[in-house]
Amino acid sequence: MIPVPAQTKVWLCVGVTDMRKGFAGLSALAEKVLNQDPYSGHLFVFRGRRGDLIKIIWWDGQGACLFSKRLERGRFVWPSAKAGTLTLSPAQLAMLLEGIDWRAPSRTWRPLTVG
Repeated sequence: MIPVPAQTKVWLCVGVTDMRKGFAGLSALAEKVLNQDPYSGHLFVFRGRRGDLIKIIWWDGQGACLFSKRLERGRFVWPSAKAGTLTLSPAQLAMLLEGIDWRAPSRTWRPLTVG
């Protein structure tokens, strides 16, 4: 799991991204397309065309981090919008990385009465 600091935002770049890009190319996308500072300490998440690969860039204050994950089966759940951004909570990011549908997680059963 990526150590997400408390005040860090997770930005999801909706649409399709060229997964051949490294930190420099993805940082340029974060800056120009998302209008965000890639050196702000926030996480920026990108997904490729096939949907089985995501990349996350993060500036941790000392250097640039590039995380990638490829699913062996299935695809990462992604918004259907063609452009724009979406913010996620760290819990939603954890679900996304596990391949779980983070948009509508099923909640556990709750008791109706106390006692």
